[in-house]
Amino acid sequence: MEVAARNERPDLRSRLGQTLARLRDPNVRVMVVGEFKQGKSQLVNAIVGAPVCPVDDDVATTVPTTIRYGKEPSATMLVPAQRGSADAASANDLVRTPVPLEEVASLVSERGNPGNARGITSVDVVLPRTILAGGLALVDSPGVGGLDAVHALATLAALPTAHALLFVTDASQEFTEPEMRFIRQALRVCPNVAVVMTKIDLYPHWREVAELNRGHLDRAGIEAAALFPVSSRMREMAAQHGDSALNEDSGFPALVRYLRHDVVDRATDVVRRATAHDLRSTSEHIALSLSAELSAIERPENAPELVARLERARERSEDLRKEASRWQTTLNDGVADLLSDLEYDLRDRLRRVRRDAERAIDEGDPGAAWEQLVSWFEERIAAAVSDTFIWTDERSTWLSEQVAAHFEAEAVALPALRVDDTEGVLDPVERVDDLDPGKLSVLEKSFVTLRGTYGGVLMIGLVTSLAGLSLINPISLAAGVLLAGKAYRDDKQVRLQRRQAEAKAIVRRHIDDVLFQVGKQLKDRLRLVHRATRDHFIDVADEYHRSIADSVTAAQRAAERDVRASERRARDIRAELERVQWLSRAADKVEPAAAGPAVTTAAARNPA
Repeated sequence: MEVAARNERPDLRSRLGQTLARLRDPNVRVMVVGEFKQGKSQLVNAIVGAPVCPVDDDVATTVPTTIRYGKEPSATMLVPAQRGSADAASANDLVRTPVPLEEVASLVSERGNPGNARGITSVDVVLPRTILAGGLALVDSPGVGGLDAVHALATLAALPTAHALLFVTDASQEFTEPEMRFIRQALRVCPNVAVVMTKIDLYPHWREVAELNRGHLDRAGIEAAALFPVSSRMREMAAQHGDSALNEDSGFPALVRYLRHDVVDRATDVVRRATAHDLRSTSEHIALSLSAELSAIERPENAPELVARLERARERSEDLRKEASRWQTTLNDGVADLLSDLEYDLRDRLRRVRRDAERAIDEGDPGAAWEQLVSWFEERIAAAVSDTFIWTDERSTWLSEQVAAHFEAEAVALPALRVDDTEGVLDPVERVDDLDPGKLSVLEKSFVTLRGTYGGVLMIGLVTSLAGLSLINPISLAAGVLLAGKAYRDDKQVRLQRRQAEAKAIVRRHIDDVLFQVGKQLKDRLRLVHRATRDHFIDVADEYHRSIADSVTAAQRAAERDVRASERRARDIRAELERVQWLSRAADKVEPAAAGPAVTTAAARNPA
């Protein structure tokens, strides 16, 4: 940063400031998610070796809990600051309040804090545990714990901030369809996903279940996802008795190795690559103007040719800054195409949901199973919306890469975009309307039956009266009973068809509401993406132009100096170039030896 400041490059100094801020955050966030009561909290406790999260058969976690490393154990409660208070101006408007460690389980559980009545945003726990020393931070969060409509969207909203995800399912049964759907979506947001199958000590057939789950993952094209069968109770007993064999049987050593090597080390490599890229890019920008000036001083006869070459480069850089530049055209056309595609994608997904819902309604009585049908319907809606947002995020990143290809630099940093954030997306959508269950009271059933009986007795009684029989006779009574049954069945069928038609109307109205509300949010978010991408690449073009312009100015200034002043300036430039080259060599040392994914994309989309 001092080198950038000495060379009057505030833009490069700002970029290095962001790099420094990234380095100062050592935490590698691993989110533990899954259905409720699958053993998530007990798994976290077993990993860190401390009873931090509440564990009980009838207790559910209500507040997200983060466990990270610290020399002294402590716990902090984060609550929203009240508007107008002095704390409201703090970062994220949250107030941090220290709490005793022994009270954490009560604060984050449904029993001690029902429905999160205390309004706690999260609880931050610090423990001096070796497994956490490398920067590992485990997140046990109820907001991402369930896979229903609301929780699934909250999960996907939080995943882009995580370095890895542990999906927890117990060994009682194989994956359900909602679980598989969630894993597929999570992999598109957070590439580092592992499955942890808990409670293997309770289910003797856990190996068969593990094979079935592995098969489901392979058929879904998720062969890379690791699967760890574990027993948290065996892990705790092994720790109590110091039994290494029992600890190995618990399955946790393999999970711990995965967290250390595949998660923490990989996240560290991403940070190192991003840091090396920023250091190398900064040194190249500064060295460009210094080298041009030094070349003009040492070889004054070549100065006119050097200045002319730099002027041509400046003209090219100036073209990148114009509104009619090719990258601007690519961006504008890409955003227009993306807007059209995402509208079609959302409509197509919701249309399939509507067809499936109508088919389910036609197959039975929607009134009797309306609650279950609505739950399934909302899950499908949430999945469709999540898929559209994730797909839009992938297309936005692809578009940024297409724009970056117009720049001459080998590696251009991509903008950090959050298009896949689904938090609160369905909040403006009204709940699905209630449906009449279609149950008739005894009085209503009696009225329908009597109405049919009356018509049958009267009609047949009049006919048989011509034969000299009375109006009410055995034949007319038998006809009345038959017509009463038919009238009851016809009335039941009419009521069923009416409920089915009403249920379909409710489904269509709800989907129209989702299209209206979510479609508006998608368009608004895409406009923000357009502006953020445009501003980012304008800054990149300005940075490139600034470097070329400084080089032209330095070369021209060097050609006009006298010999003595030129010699002094040449010594200063050589010394500064040595410092810049040291910066470049430092970048080579920082970058890990193994080749990894594209630096710019990984660093921008998942900053450490």
